[in-house]
Amino acid sequence: MQSYEAQYALGFRQCADAIEHIGPSTEDTQGRTIILEGHMGTGKSSLLPVLGKRLPKHQLCYFDCTTKDLGDIMIPNVQMIDGEGQFIRYLTNEELGAHINQPIILMLDEIGKCNRAVQSALRRVMLERKIGTYELHPESIVFCTTNLGAENVGDLMEAHKRNAVISIQVRKPTWEEWIVDFGVPNKLHPSVLGFVKEYPQVFQSFEDVKDPSENPYIFHPREERAKFCTPRSLHAASDILMKQDSLDSDTIFALLIGAIGARAAADLNTFVQLADQLPSLEDIKTDPNGAKVPPDAPAVCMVVFKVLGAMTRELIDSWMTYVDRLDTEAQAMFAQSACSKDYPEHHLVMTNKKFTEWCIKNSYLTTADQK
Repeated sequence: MQSYEAQYALGFRQCADAIEHIGPSTEDTQGRTIILEGHMGTGKSSLLPVLGKRLPKHQLCYFDCTTKDLGDIMIPNVQMIDGEGQFIRYLTNEELGAHINQPIILMLDEIGKCNRAVQSALRRVMLERKIGTYELHPESIVFCTTNLGAENVGDLMEAHKRNAVISIQVRKPTWEEWIVDFGVPNKLHPSVLGFVKEYPQVFQSFEDVKDPSENPYIFHPREERAKFCTPRSLHAASDILMKQDSLDSDTIFALLIGAIGARAAADLNTFVQLADQLPSLEDIKTDPNGAKVPPDAPAVCMVVFKVLGAMTRELIDSWMTYVDRLDTEAQAMFAQSACSKDYPEHHLVMTNKKFTEWCIKNSYLTTADQK
């Protein structure tokens, strides 16, 4: 039976909402530090720039706890008083942002893996937004990241330190969330996005898999696997495929094995081979009624991802003609991705007359407004 923490694990948007609203001090509340506990390679640290976009007046500060010792937090500086006595004043590490006279968002990354002395030194920052004689701007936000204890990668906090923060478990994204919120906005390779849609188990939690052999794609603490699929390693696979024109096929395949493991690399390679079935962007642009439509669903999805990553003002009208030739699922996938406010060409698509007409025809306007 799952723990309550696992049952109520939050998605990344929910985590960002929680940090944005619980983190800063207000007239009625004290600023609270949230520690995100989640699977490795799922992008916990990427919440820092996400929050930066939401709160543009805040300066971003990244503090890698695993690389710090106690002496890296503060150092003593002897100062004179009117040329007579001396006293010690401690100077704080600038990465903590205490010297910045404006709101900051401070991320204490991998807090569970740093040594206990560093955790103790940072406790006042988490509790009171203070370190030594320095005090953060009252609108500042502090949050932490760490891995799940069940992953057995060395994350540990003593009870009194954990009691100083609010711990929430971060779930893995679904394939749909990852594609819409990350893959398409960051223009990942269509083959990787098609692979993730066809093999959603690459985002399954090991907590839901009793026998590691049931899912050969993911990390599992009961079986030692050097390489496996995470959002981070799938991003690496996309970068590898972007260099296909510069490297031979054996080199590409070896790199994929090194990023996501042999089984995933072999399955992903089938999507790479589907590329020959896809129409070119030029064909869609110049002949949307005649450009070929792939015969199978995975290849159709790859066409959608390919166009989303290359969308321009010159392409959109022709694409809206072409997309009517695709199945309903592919059309909905395009609309859902394009309507996401994280999609770089969101405004271009949303203001296109043909897309608006498509939304009305397919009763999609209400859904689009909610994105």
